[in-house]
Amino acid sequence: MKRTLKTGICAILSAAMVAPFAAEACSRAVYFGEEGQTVTGRTMDWFVTDMDTNMWLYPRELERTSNTASPLIWTSKYGSVVTTIYEGASADGMNEAGLVANMLYLAESEYPPEDGDTRPTLPISAWAQYVLDNFATVAEAVEALAKDEFRVVAIEAPTGEAGTVHLSISDASGDSAIFEYLDGKLVIHHGREFQIMTNSPTYDQQLALAAYWKNIGGSVMLPGTNRAADRFARMSYYINEATQTADPRRAVATVFSVMRNVSVPLGIKIPGQPNIADTLWLTVSDQKNKVYYYQDTNSPSILWANLNKLDFSEGSGPRRLLMDGNPDLAGEQTANFQPAELFKFLSPDAPH
Repeated sequence: MKRTLKTGICAILSAAMVAPFAAEACSRAVYFGEEGQTVTGRTMDWFVTDMDTNMWLYPRELERTSNTASPLIWTSKYGSVVTTIYEGASADGMNEAGLVANMLYLAESEYPPEDGDTRPTLPISAWAQYVLDNFATVAEAVEALAKDEFRVVAIEAPTGEAGTVHLSISDASGDSAIFEYLDGKLVIHHGREFQIMTNSPTYDQQLALAAYWKNIGGSVMLPGTNRAADRFARMSYYINEATQTADPRRAVATVFSVMRNVSVPLGIKIPGQPNIADTLWLTVSDQKNKVYYYQDTNSPSILWANLNKLDFSEGSGPRRLLMDGNPDLAGEQTANFQPAELFKFLSPDAPH
């Protein structure tokens, strides 16, 4: 048994070291503080310098469509604040119930083939938004998505890269789930223990790698490269080793510090790995107090929106905080969302 386990871990380590390095290399972690202080942080890493990133406010009872040939149509049950990319995809966000969704790259993703499938389709550009619009808890989302009532489809990014992702969600209780499409089938990892996620390899292999490093012990040695597997190991150690507190200010600062530890510095170039990606921005979601934080790595400041102070009422309309081209935005931006026309999700059937 020991020989088999060692051989299996070595094979996974080798696969992780030679896995294709995609242009996007995000990281996500959930922090468990005291007295229900739950905070989720993520980094967005991409090889271009500008993703046309903005922040949007979406109210309840907003009619949405997937913008595909066989559209999935829904009406939002919950208001949300979302970070978007290319004015065509919801990459990250939190809804008014404290549910957080994070979209991260996964090169190994294989979505269900069309093959006469008559289900409505949802592009990955709308996957996170669909979850935020419809569910208050991870358990609700898992129960609904496990029914496989629609077909998730990939998109092509405006920069030409294949859009293949997996999705992490967490709620105010600290519950988590990871959704991946592998060999055309939906795979779900559901449980509070699934608090860390990066990119390749697939999540089952990430868990095996985490177990390997846990046996070594983070105080002895931690892997230091910007590979996904190494970032996973560092986050697993630091997010739980850091001070666990009920103080929201300290908790948010702690998560920011952990996410900076796994960020890829601007301009890093690795021989043989041309697509290692810079960290362009970070978000931190205080799910107990419903405050959503954002930092552009080109800016010295953090900005945030307090969902408790926002108007999510039916008919209030979508609103946007224009961050693209405004790197000096700082501080609380709750009152600065402005009415804006709703964009269409990037879709393989209707290019943006």
